[in-house]
Parts: sequence; C-alpha cells; structure tokens
Amino acid sequence: MLGFGVLDALYQTVTTITTVGFREVHPLSATGQVFTMVLILVGAGTVFYLFGVLLEALIEGHLRHHLERRRMNRRIEQMRGHVIVCGWGRVGRSTAQYLHGLGKTIVVIDRDPERLRDIEFPNILGDVTDDSVLEAAGIEHAQALIAALDGDADNVYVTLSARALRADLVIIARARTEGSKSKLLRAGANRAVNPQLIGGRRMAAFALQPNVAEFLDVVMHEDTLEYRIEEIRLGPGSPLIGRSLSDIALRPATGALILAIRTQTGQFVANPTDDTQLHATMILIVLGTPTQLDAVRTLATG
Repeated sequence: MLGFGVLDALYQTVTTITTVGFREVHPLSATGQVFTMVLILVGAGTVFYLFGVLLEALIEGHLRHHLERRRMNRRIEQMRGHVIVCGWGRVGRSTAQYLHGLGKTIVVIDRDPERLRDIEFPNILGDVTDDSVLEAAGIEHAQALIAALDGDADNVYVTLSARALRADLVIIARARTEGSKSKLLRAGANRAVNPQLIGGRRMAAFALQPNVAEFLDVVMHEDTLEYRIEEIRLGPGSPLIGRSLSDIALRPATGALILAIRTQTGQFVANPTDDTQLHATMILIVLGTPTQLDAVRTLATG
C-alpha cells in the first residue's frame, strides 16, 4: 500500500476518486504518483460510467412511458364513435373483447395500474368518477359508455357524471343486485344489467330449451356463423316509411327476415304481419347475413 496504513489508504483513495483532493496523507514517490493517476482515471471513469448507466435507465424509462402516453392520448383524441369501458375486471374484459370482435374501438379506464399492464386497448389510468378522466377518454365523441366497476355506488356515480357530461350518450351500467337497477336507471343509465341474473337465466334456458338457447347464443355471439341479428332504425328519409311489409317485400328484395319491430311507444311486435305499417323511428329487428343486413340498412336509412 505504498507505506500507507489501511485507514490512510482508504482516505487517500476516496479523496482522489471523488476529486476532492485535499492533500496527500504522506508524500508520494514516483510509483505512488503513477498509481494515483491510474486510480483517478479508472476510479473516476468507473463512477461516471455507473452514474451514466443509472441516469440513462431512469430517463429512458420515464421518457418512453411519457412518449407512449402522449401517443395514446393523441390517438384517443382522434377517436369518434368509440365505446368507453369503465373497470377492467372480468365483466369489463368480456365486454371489451366482444365489442372488439365486432370491430368497435375501445377505451378502457381503471384506477389499478396492474390491471392495465400490457393491455391491448387504449387506456386511461385514473379514477373514473373524476370528470377530467372521462373527458380524457373522449366522452364527448363516444358512442357509448359501459360502467362495469365492482361496486354499485361507483357505477351510480359514474352514470351520474357521464350523463351530466353527455345527455345523448348511451350508458349501460352493471348492477350487482336487483335493488340497484332502479337507482342506476334514475341516475341516467339507458340499461342496467345484472350479469349474475342473466347468467342464471341462460343456464336455465340451456337446461329446458337447449336448442333455442344455443341458436340465440350462436347468432348473437358466435363469430364464425354468417347470420346475425341486428337492430336497424328507420331514418326520416327512408323509402320504407308509410308502406306495409307486404309492399316493400323485404325478404325477396334483400334475403333478410324481420323477426320483430319496436314501435315509437317502445312496444315490441314479434313476427309482424304483412299488413304492418312502417313509421319513422321504428326499429327493425332483422336476421340475415352481413350483406343482407347492409341492404336493409341502406333502405332503412334512405
């Protein structure tokens, strides 16, 4: 150690590497001077290299996250007609996957960063009960909002906030209990859905009428089947308005089948007769292939 004790050698090394350089503890020989220069170059270089690596990792991580967040925010700002899914639990995931399969654009909101890790959809991390979070999700241009949070109170609050921001927004809220459905509807939800109740009824239907239940399930949810059931609203300029079903001959013209009609008063007319008159704002429940449904939609919208 060039004649230095352990403490003196440690002191000399620290003051040298840190470039403090108070003084030499003992006069240095030529060998000691060479050793000190090598120690400065190697020690200081090592310290600066480690500092640079740590700084680079810190900056790159934050910078990459910041740039990704900005790109996602710009993407959300450009969206039109998307669906906002509030809550990334089991119900929210199932809803988003089904909508994605139909070609819909999804924005997910959740307060838990672990839930949003590696998610495939554009997302917002935050408290969905905050109006600014809903605005960041593009509620102004959204087609619908699905409140799928774990608690009924949170879903009621989200429904109230969303309805205050958009009077014409379609809001579908999850209800954990039957008693909360009426509260959600009063809060402004278009529909309040109890997943447990629906699941139980479907199980009962499969037990009693398995073929009917399977047909409806396949037509509504199976991606591989060509046929679909869709609702088509009659537009104000539709050539179908004022005519009867026998006059328009929809089945021969398009190949699609009208299963039911919803009137202006909200009543359903199942298996409508040929003399049923069509009026503006009526909703047709139609079964057909995508091509057939597009043909009906063209006639209905004018």
